[in-house]
Amino acid sequence: MPVREMLDAYPAEIKLDRELLADTIQQLIECAQTCTACADACLSEEQVDRLRKCIRTDLDCADICATTARVLSRHTGYDADITRAQVLSCVQACGSCAEECEQHAEMHAHCRVCAETCRRCAAACQKLLDKIG
Repeated sequence: MPVREMLDAYPAEIKLDRELLADTIQQLIECAQTCTACADACLSEEQVDRLRKCIRTDLDCADICATTARVLSRHTGYDADITRAQVLSCVQACGSCAEECEQHAEMHAHCRVCAETCRRCAAACQKLLDKIG
């Protein structure tokens, strides 16, 4: 897993558990991709006007997850307050996106997959957040 390999290659101390960190970053990357793909799939649906909020929430979540993955990939000059705030915003974004996608999950498989992915990502972020303190 390249994420873990990069964390293992970091030459200095990382103030977080590397395995937990790698798992969280991987979940964030997967969630960002899934949310982007869900938004795109929503745009292809015939009644796209009913999916506007879903599209917006998907794209917001994708951006927040991608940013969180980047923040968690940097360790030089680590600031726990910044990391904590970013991960907390990601938990919120993933929860909101999951709730929105769940409203469309019975009609659109992409929304079901997205909701499930967001729930896993939120759980991974919360687990990391609990370790940050």
